[in-house]
Amino acid sequence: MKKTLFTLALLVSSLTATSALANKNYVAKPEQSKWVMLENSPLECRLSHNIPNYGNAEFSSFANKKMNLDFELKMNRPMGETRSVNLVSMPPRWTPGESADSMTNLKFFKQFDGYVGGTTAWSMLAELENGRFPTFTYADWQSPKQLIEVALSPVVFQNTYNVFSMCIANLLPYSFEDISFTILHFDKNSDELNKASKKRLSQIADFIKYTKDVDLVLVATYTDSSGGKNVNQQVSERRALKLQNYFESIGLPTDRIRVQSYGERRPIADNATPIGKNKNRRVVISLGRTII
Repeated sequence: MKKTLFTLALLVSSLTATSALANKNYVAKPEQSKWVMLENSPLECRLSHNIPNYGNAEFSSFANKKMNLDFELKMNRPMGETRSVNLVSMPPRWTPGESADSMTNLKFFKQFDGYVGGTTAWSMLAELENGRFPTFTYADWQSPKQLIEVALSPVVFQNTYNVFSMCIANLLPYSFEDISFTILHFDKNSDELNKASKKRLSQIADFIKYTKDVDLVLVATYTDSSGGKNVNQQVSERRALKLQNYFESIGLPTDRIRVQSYGERRPIADNATPIGKNKNRRVVISLGRTII
């Protein structure tokens, strides 16, 4: 009997040791938990959370026509093997009786940060706001028998999340790609843009004001064929100069602005019709930017 009890005790001890070996947890302790806004502008919002001894969790959203949200689990030691990952919403230890809720299954690819997007990323924010711990679980690629658990802490999350939410609400409703090539139109016999084009130009200006990586604005102006070549060339040059002055007034350095005046050359429609002339009275604005 004593031998049986001794053997059982050794077995329990062995199972406990194996369990302890098989699980490795990474989560910020309550006193370590900190959420920080890394970017807060009409172009980009980024919310970061440090996970001690593991890396950083980062939510991001960018100026775009559609509301968007990305999440990256940035690891100090990227995976050497692709792994299946379970994402679970865990209750805090101080609320016994609450159950863990499965959120989704993912794949984290070797040598890349873990990525989550779309509705799942929004759901992670909702779980954090509810005081729960979104937790990633996967087998360690170096020691497959060891289970890795990485959790985001909701401690002191709410205040910074409020700032992040306000940032998202204030993002510009268009991206660089939406405005990088734009055709605007002038009123007849005028160097004034029409109403719709003025609004579009204002959007381009807003984007330029908030970014530092637009390194070239190319302005090309055109006229219809009314008025004769010399007159049209002069009108084209006045329009180009006015736009150059406009971009300088919003703080864009002169060496980043290039203007070209083509007059009635290079029509894109038939100048024999009013509709065609309206299309030809145009300015094409192209933006270039540094890609890092």
